[in-house]
Amino acid sequence: MTTEVSGELSVELRGFRRVQRLAYECAEAVAARLGPGVTEREAARMQREWLRERGVRDWFHLPFAWFGDRTAFVNFRIPLQFFPTDRALEPGMPFILDMAPVYEGHTADIGYSGSLGVNPVQDRLMADLEAHRELILREVRERRPLREIYEDVDRLMVRQGYANRHRAYPFGVIAHKVDRVKQRRWSPHLFGFGTQSLKGLAADALHGHREGWSPLWSPYRFSDHPPRPGLWAVEPHLGFRGTGAKFEEILVVTDSRDPEQSAFWLDDDLPHVRRWAEEK
Repeated sequence: MTTEVSGELSVELRGFRRVQRLAYECAEAVAARLGPGVTEREAARMQREWLRERGVRDWFHLPFAWFGDRTAFVNFRIPLQFFPTDRALEPGMPFILDMAPVYEGHTADIGYSGSLGVNPVQDRLMADLEAHRELILREVRERRPLREIYEDVDRLMVRQGYANRHRAYPFGVIAHKVDRVKQRRWSPHLFGFGTQSLKGLAADALHGHREGWSPLWSPYRFSDHPPRPGLWAVEPHLGFRGTGAKFEEILVVTDSRDPEQSAFWLDDDLPHVRRWAEEK
């Protein structure tokens, strides 16, 4: 993977950064419009409309919105529970917006945490997520097996007093690979996921199975391998007494022997990163 050209991101990576920034701009714009009585379904529709107005025609997955204790996936047992509901936002309630648009063939998958008014619990969760971002990058650069890194994230959560809520996702994933997607005039989706993106993920899974790696970063044996070069959408998700918070962004992994170039976050100019910098 070509990562830099004369100290700048490659053209390819700039495309991924562009769509990731677009998705976070959408999250901030929609978050600013949320008020009492807005439902998860309405918030998800706001995200879809905002992105479609700016040229998005395909998705890794359609937008999600989770309010209240659904931010911590309380009592989630089946995948259908992740889809938006008629849960209405109330003052002080936490929320998470999650979207994965494809733009000009590049994919992003982001998560944005906030609250309607003050929510000290979620504020603390967000502050404590910074240590997870640092741990993940450090251990990926050390080429630790993905399964071990997952377990170290778990241990950090326990020390912080939190529950692991990304374990509620299918296969318990903390991350998954993203890639280029072929652009088509019509882009159907299946169960909320873009069919072109699903085809790419399935092809990666088949290819990886033959070579001993997986495009899913999970706590299971199939993730017991070093980080695979490529782009990974990483989403550590903390929960505490019915409140959840997470970030999600792209981690770039390369085959470079230079530690700083072997892995790096695609972009440090993101809302949660700026928030941590302002708090110091």
